[in-house]
Amino acid sequence: MKMDTPGIYRIKVQGKLEADWADRVGGLEVTAINVNSGIEETTLEGRLEDQAALTGLLVALYELHLPLKLVECLEENVK
Repeated sequence: MKMDTPGIYRIKVQGKLEADWADRVGGLEVTAINVNSGIEETTLEGRLEDQAALTGLLVALYELHLPLKLVECLEENVK
């Protein structure tokens, strides 16, 4: 894995992001579900250009006070 190559990522946070956030998160697919007892979880999945884009997204989620549950690289060096 390199810092300057694109990859497919899955990020899960506790809390809910609306589907219209896809435009604000680089076109990632945004899926929100109730996991149990009314606790919501949002999964963002898709292609990010590089590690800088990943870092920027993680900072944005932090600023929204959404606790991270998972950050996973599903595939690297995606064209």
